[in-house]
Amino acid sequence: MISTKDFSLILKKISGTFSPVVPFYPKTEKITSLDLSPANLFFSALNYESTPALSDFITEIRMAKGARYLVGGYGETRNMYRRSQLFDKNLTTDTNVIEEPRNIHLGIDIWGDEDTPVFAPMGGMVHSFANNNNFGDYGATIILQHQIDMFNFYTLYGHLALKDLAKVRSGQFITRGQNFAHFGKPTENGNWPPHLHFQLIIDIGNAVGDYPGVCKKSEALKFLENCPDPDSILNLSGYISQ
Repeated sequence: MISTKDFSLILKKISGTFSPVVPFYPKTEKITSLDLSPANLFFSALNYESTPALSDFITEIRMAKGARYLVGGYGETRNMYRRSQLFDKNLTTDTNVIEEPRNIHLGIDIWGDEDTPVFAPMGGMVHSFANNNNFGDYGATIILQHQIDMFNFYTLYGHLALKDLAKVRSGQFITRGQNFAHFGKPTENGNWPPHLHFQLIIDIGNAVGDYPGVCKKSEALKFLENCPDPDSILNLSGYISQ
């Protein structure tokens, strides 16, 4: 498998060619970072005990900051996954491994309005898609496969609208800048406030329509190496304001 460092160099070569993944106009709009880790003393179990409570928390920050999007989460420890038993299960089938909750986030979340369009940052092929409809899961999910210098890698888009799955097929080519998806509503996106989970994957293995977006702490190094910082494609960090 290619190293994270070599992969980053490949992306750097074409960094100026990526299309925006979500619409954003920096001259008139604002992006603010969102910390959902235990370090944020203003974010507690009361804020994620239910989907409406979490939606209210997200909406209040967006309104107070005047932000179109709240962005963040890569490599972040998050206790809010306790709301779903899905994250109590190990990713491995090794029965000798002690059960450990999954709470390290492997992608970047872009929190915004329901039905916000999602665009392909570069040309690619639909690798797979699925409705991962467990409580707290991705909900509607699309994975694209890309190739640079004969090297294949993948981008995952989670928490989408169900209507998007009806319009794609495996092997379909998606052009750079094509609007192929939208932020889903809670009843379609795994019971989360509307947002996009965007994740880079170097080696997807045998995964189809799904890939872990959250891992346990003891496996974080392995998963973070396979899932580098997605901002290398999103290029949103430079626009984040307080």
